[in-house]
Amino acid sequence: MRRPGWPTRFWVALAVVIVKPISWLLVKKDWRRADRLPREGAMILATNHLSWLDPILIAHFLYNNGRWPVILAKAALFSVPGLGRAVRSLLAIPVYRGSADAIRSLEAAGKRITDEKACVMFYPEGTCTRDPDFWPMEGKTGVARLALQTGVPVIPMAHWGAQEILPYGQKRPRLLPRKTFRVLVGEPVDLSKYDGRSLQADVLRDATADIMAAITALLAELREEKAPAVPFKNPAGGPGKSTNG
Repeated sequence: MRRPGWPTRFWVALAVVIVKPISWLLVKKDWRRADRLPREGAMILATNHLSWLDPILIAHFLYNNGRWPVILAKAALFSVPGLGRAVRSLLAIPVYRGSADAIRSLEAAGKRITDEKACVMFYPEGTCTRDPDFWPMEGKTGVARLALQTGVPVIPMAHWGAQEILPYGQKRPRLLPRKTFRVLVGEPVDLSKYDGRSLQADVLRDATADIMAAITALLAELREEKAPAVPFKNPAGGPGKSTNG
């Protein structure tokens, strides 16, 4: 037996035994406004993407605040012996990139949201940011499409610090001195102005821009810096149907 939106107790316990010690060892915590996370019911968590460590550190934050993150992961991981079974049992959703099957990831996420009232975590950029100063890039439209189709609240979140431990593209972490992992949760993104509108490209682009603006504003608050007026152009091709990277 398992709770809706959660893995079985065995897999939850196994993940906690592995993830929490790693997280506590790697970073100090600066977690803010976790009270803005809905404690139950379906939600889309939209956040920036800085490092391959993001899923581990964010998962710890969410678990400690009563939510299990349904993470979208590269489809190739599901075919790795042993690891594939683990990520599947932890309720991760495979992401098919660069193919017509990409929409399957969104459909699977939508099913988790509607059937299990899950907390599904997205990186709307589709990949780690390539902005030289680590600000969020343009987003892809998949998250906005899913939110407008389901009516599920989009909770924006920003985090900072993972890139100092494991910069994108590197395999050797920088463990010392111990870094601080900062998280700030925002209020639900107001997408009400799109209610009842056909999901045409311009609507999806505008809704995506609203979601990314909310994430960027939170990151600016975390960093105590002014964000760029125009987001960095996404090298993955700009807005599209991809979900995570």
